[in-house]
Amino acid sequence: MEDQHRDRLIGAVDTLLPEVSRRAGEIEAARGLPADLLDSLRAAGCFRMFVPRSHGGYEADLHTGLRVLEALARADGSTGWTVMIGAETPHLLAMLPRDRFDKIYADGPDVVVGGGFAPQGRAEPADGGFRVTGRWAFASGSRHADLIFGNCVLTEDGEPLPGPAGAPPAMRSMLFPASRVAVHDTWHVLGLRGTGSHDVEVADAFCPVEESFDLFTGVPCVPGPGFVAPLVHFVLHLGAVAVGIAQGALDDMVTLLDGGRQRLYARQSLADSPAFRLQLGRADLDVRAARALLRDLADELWAACATDPAAIPALHPRISAALPWVTERATAAVDTCYRAAGGGAARDSSPLQRRFRDIHTFSQHAAAAEGWLANNGARVLGRPVELAY
Repeated sequence: MEDQHRDRLIGAVDTLLPEVSRRAGEIEAARGLPADLLDSLRAAGCFRMFVPRSHGGYEADLHTGLRVLEALARADGSTGWTVMIGAETPHLLAMLPRDRFDKIYADGPDVVVGGGFAPQGRAEPADGGFRVTGRWAFASGSRHADLIFGNCVLTEDGEPLPGPAGAPPAMRSMLFPASRVAVHDTWHVLGLRGTGSHDVEVADAFCPVEESFDLFTGVPCVPGPGFVAPLVHFVLHLGAVAVGIAQGALDDMVTLLDGGRQRLYARQSLADSPAFRLQLGRADLDVRAARALLRDLADELWAACATDPAAIPALHPRISAALPWVTERATAAVDTCYRAAGGGAARDSSPLQRRFRDIHTFSQHAAAAEGWLANNGARVLGRPVELAY
């Protein structure tokens, strides 16, 4: 990424961070980003940061993307998450034919796609495309998305089409203009409330074949390291959001302690407690270690994407295992801050309560499941990896 583009993006985002932090309560109460804040994030370049420069974007490298996502999540977890989903739009659209990709970006680079990765729809082949019916959960940003996709099981006469021998049924993602998709107000949850991750639904809707794509094994139609193995990039993006939430909790804790916070019945202020300093010191190092791991893996992945794509499969076990580990360390850091803050942290007005709920909601994501750690264990033992992200 050229320095001028990187500096412009980072500078614009840094300018927005105080406002994002100040409005975190408003974002949560609205269960989505306010329209004017979305406009500011667009203007800052957040939704075009990974779009190719040939199509008006910044074509940000992986390191820059991680830095931006962590900074936004540090200010507000829901904002970091929502920008992450919107910023990944070109990776998904690159799975379409090149002429479709070009047409979608012809009117500007700030296109936003939302939708569902889980195959909760069914697509029956029809003349020139598919008849699609499905309802997909966790469609973050669906209220402001321009396009919405849903991953589907391909069917014939209502029965799933078999995949290759031993593989799951054949799947394909279907893309629709947001105006053709029903959004159901279902996002009533513990944390990350401002992401607007509602259910989306279509019923017997036609999707032309050129508006469909293979989410997991498709070949991107645009060049560049940012478009090689995009789902692996997504894992590191998620990790950056987790680290941002945890760093935000540490920031909130320090702010609280600057006021001379002292727990009821305690003999000294929390900041002067050796036991708490030990806990806080460990939490800080946990977050730093998680960030360092993500950056190290980002370096390896980017180098492989740029010069040796054949090496990427060997990175899968460590990268897929990194997210649950990063999530564990981030959660532990947030928990330390929440417990130490005492009864006041239980109030809805407490930013630490929001961080606590956000990180525990984050930890429920399928990509952060503990089972992915077995990938790295298998790698260490030289055994076949049974799961691949």
